[in-house]
Amino acid sequence: MFLPSGLAAGPTRSGISRRAFLRRTCLIAAASVGLPKEAAAEFVRAAAAGRKPSVIWLHFQECTGCTESLLRTSHPGLDDLVLDLISLDYHETVFAAAGHQAEAAKQTAMRENAGKYVLVVEGAIPTRDGGIYCKVGGKTAQASLEECAANAGAIIAIGSCASWGGIPSSGPNPTGATGVKGVLKGKPVVNLPGCPANPYNLLGTVLQYATYGTLPELDAEGRPKFAYGRTIHEDCPRRPHFDAGEFAESFGDAGHRAGYCLYKLGCKGPQTYANCSLQPFCEVPGAWPIGIGHPCFGCTMEGIAFTVPLFQNLPVPHPNPPATYAPIAATQGEAGLVAAGVAGAALGAVAGGAFVLGRKLSRDTSAETAGASRPAGAEEPVGAREEV
Repeated sequence: MFLPSGLAAGPTRSGISRRAFLRRTCLIAAASVGLPKEAAAEFVRAAAAGRKPSVIWLHFQECTGCTESLLRTSHPGLDDLVLDLISLDYHETVFAAAGHQAEAAKQTAMRENAGKYVLVVEGAIPTRDGGIYCKVGGKTAQASLEECAANAGAIIAIGSCASWGGIPSSGPNPTGATGVKGVLKGKPVVNLPGCPANPYNLLGTVLQYATYGTLPELDAEGRPKFAYGRTIHEDCPRRPHFDAGEFAESFGDAGHRAGYCLYKLGCKGPQTYANCSLQPFCEVPGAWPIGIGHPCFGCTMEGIAFTVPLFQNLPVPHPNPPATYAPIAATQGEAGLVAAGVAGAALGAVAGGAFVLGRKLSRDTSAETAGASRPAGAEEPVGAREEV
């Protein structure tokens, strides 16, 4: 994509200069990948100098939700993104070209930017029966992926479908759908799971690569640590209620309306690694499941999303301060009175720490009595089964 030089310093439609816009956008990108603000200046210089990465974006088995999320960003908007920050050379959804013209554009981008272009993959790849369940331009998804990945400088799997299979890979998985890492074995792949993935996690990753030629630090699953280093539970705005033993018992009850913890309603936040509570979608505070009063579904996590029933509880494997907390389910029979307790809640590195006074239910009955009085099939209190 080419931006005429006459527009380089001119005002944007928001009334600010192009350079001021770039600086603001790059500040957001630098912060999103955990880089100091000085990195924004490097981003601006790189973008102003025309060092924009060529991006080839492939679509396979998916709902296009990750692209739809990208279309709804405003800092930057998609038009500013493709004109100023990246060169989006192939993207079936936003392309004006089609058919042979689109395929020719992809081949040209791969040839002219060999070893440097960023390959973004959205959607799972079917592998059963020769991959016939998804074809683009007469090629199977697997063939297209392997062709484009051969000379890519960086490979990014955006969304849960591309990261590990997502919805298409749910049992019985008739198409043999798998994530990018299941096809490109041995190649480094950056996974940005989510349904959809947060577009700012992609923006920060791509701009770091464009400016420094490096990728963010990744965890064992190939996910950037700046976005997937902490669980939803650790930074949840409802965390103080969890620590205080205050839970919504059903949708619409007094606790639910008061913003109590949603763990008893099946929230998967304790086992879900993502930054949803810290990086709002499309600049709308509260625009995520817990923000609108619904439990976290665990959409970033393989083996949880589209696998574990929506309202099924999961244990809290690694409690973040406090190390002990009130159980979500009181034991049957005679229960002791509330004694006293203080519970601290860590709301995250971005938001800072917060401490709340809470209560801790004392267990004055023995484990034997509690086990005998709990009906068959009743859930064991989370505090009794936690993994520390």
